[in-house]
Amino acid sequence: MTTHGFTISAEGPFDFDASLRFLEDWPATSALPSDGRAMRFAYCAESDWLPIGVTVTSAPGGVAVATTRPAGPGIRGEVARILSLDVDGAGFAKLGEADPVLGDLQRRSPGLRPVCFWSPWEAACWAVIVQRSSMLIASRIKQRIADRYGAKVTVDGQAYPAFPPPVSLLEAGGLGLPAQKEEWLRGLARAALDGVLTTEHLRALDPQDALAELRALPGVGPFSAGLILIRGAGAPDAFPGDEPRLFAILREAYGLAEDAPPSAYRKLAGAWRPYRSWASFLFRASSYGTADDRD
Repeated sequence: MTTHGFTISAEGPFDFDASLRFLEDWPATSALPSDGRAMRFAYCAESDWLPIGVTVTSAPGGVAVATTRPAGPGIRGEVARILSLDVDGAGFAKLGEADPVLGDLQRRSPGLRPVCFWSPWEAACWAVIVQRSSMLIASRIKQRIADRYGAKVTVDGQAYPAFPPPVSLLEAGGLGLPAQKEEWLRGLARAALDGVLTTEHLRALDPQDALAELRALPGVGPFSAGLILIRGAGAPDAFPGDEPRLFAILREAYGLAEDAPPSAYRKLAGAWRPYRSWASFLFRASSYGTADDRD
């Protein structure tokens, strides 16, 4: 099968192997089997909602990318967003010099940047599927939906289903979910087709406005809104300000009082601008597995 290749350069520290290790342990995205050297995924590109297979490997100064169909600027931008390579990270390391707690995390995971969902649409669907469920069960349901409604893509000689585009779930039933969750997914599909659940739209808004708009969508609570904006759209400088799990991590790391108000956490995160999302990601990644990604 013909493949098409391009490279993406990293501005600032970046460790592809650290991203790959994180992805291998993160069931939410349904990444394809890894050999420890390549990151593989099949998804429906939000630039045209058509399926595409992607293989990413390390390259000097960044990554090398092979795709199953020609990759225009839209797909190139999507792959860069997924790896947080669409942001100049040169200033992120400097934050650790001023904040010893963050600096310690950076030294323990040098070059680790947020690894995102393949699209805000897929992030939103995951946020609904995983609510009041374990990540393991949710990942199996998400995979079953892809098997039933997603198109097959051949990546490195193996055929894999991509999670379906919004139009495929508009009238879908029998997803193995409670009726309420299935209705929520159909509502999210309508929002995606209306252009709400897209990277371009969400990142064009002020983060607080984007979070408010996301919270108005069916089945999306405060935590889910942050997940979609930060790990779906890849917004680098957002801080939800109402996430109990992150608050607990920060409270322990910085010795904050048990009854510290949300404003205390927002003030703390203010020192991380313009990388509040990246810093929050490192703190969450440092305790990954101790709390489910669910609302």
